[in-house]
Amino acid sequence: MFKVTFSNRTVKRFKGELLKAYERGDLRSVRRLSVLIMIGEREGMETIRASWDISEPTVYHWLKEFVVTGWKSLVYGKMPGRPSRLSKTQKRQLSGWIKAGPEVCGYPTGCWTSVLIQDLIYKKFHVLYNRFYVCELLHNLGFSHQKARFVSDHLDEQARQRWMKEKWPEILAQARQIKAPIFFGDETSFALWGSLAYTWAPIGQQPQVNTTGLRKGYKVFGVIEFFSGRVFYQGLDVRFNSANYQAFLQSLLAQFSGPIILIQDGAKYYTSQATREFFVQHIDRLIVHQLPSYSPDYNPIEYLWKKVKTKATHNRYFEEFTKLICSVEDALAVLATQTDEIKRLMGIYTKHIAESQFS
Repeated sequence: MFKVTFSNRTVKRFKGELLKAYERGDLRSVRRLSVLIMIGEREGMETIRASWDISEPTVYHWLKEFVVTGWKSLVYGKMPGRPSRLSKTQKRQLSGWIKAGPEVCGYPTGCWTSVLIQDLIYKKFHVLYNRFYVCELLHNLGFSHQKARFVSDHLDEQARQRWMKEKWPEILAQARQIKAPIFFGDETSFALWGSLAYTWAPIGQQPQVNTTGLRKGYKVFGVIEFFSGRVFYQGLDVRFNSANYQAFLQSLLAQFSGPIILIQDGAKYYTSQATREFFVQHIDRLIVHQLPSYSPDYNPIEYLWKKVKTKATHNRYFEEFTKLICSVEDALAVLATQTDEIKRLMGIYTKHIAESQFS
């Protein structure tokens, strides 16, 4: 055990200087400061040597220099020669580790930060980059700082691939053969208490939106048509169920003389016994296909609902239910006229068609 004892204030300053050294990418200062911190925290010589791969005389030399000359001993001049750089092979390895995630690499977190990746690079390759250069390096390697999203652990990626590569071309060919429109259907609820979103506001003054606190929502069934971008919808002030879903589909069928193709998800009122019987009764006019489970990103109408909420409910206060209904209906009416905008929501499917033509 070392005979020298550092005060808590000194150890705290060591740690502050260590953070600055990491930001600069100053490996020599990082090593020396880390050793002094370990001495201050009463770590033994063997632990220090194993952690930093240095000799015992070096540890005592650094300690002596600090005791004699103080903080000046921690100031280094510019490192001679060209700084170390990662090779192309090392960069490929780094990319693989980043894609695998911090937990796989031994860090107790699910989020990569530039400092964490800086530490990873040093541990794996003994190269210490400036923390800000790490961000530039990540960008050059094809990474960006993004917000994560939830994906169901029940998601069947193979089923999704079969849908896009096999099922969707079959549906498209069928629609063209029988001259039928293709509808993507779904439902959503617009809450009376509105929805929150980012907006500009004075610094330090978080925007506040009034709310009644009443748990009530305006329900809407809707479909959007793949070829034309047409929108059909029906609002409800009661719960969704098989009966009102069938009524909505009946009104949709009434607007066409020939068959239509409907693509839907697995909501319980879409797949109930009563609804399946309805499909059988209208089999000559209604051709139904189920999307892969847990695949809302495969249903373009999901993006329509987001647009409606942006226009109708984000940061809005509705003191009366009728005002919510009017706001939603107005937004839907406007979007229903923007057929080119609706067709752009089909990007995942139109992109696949384009790729297929050139493959």
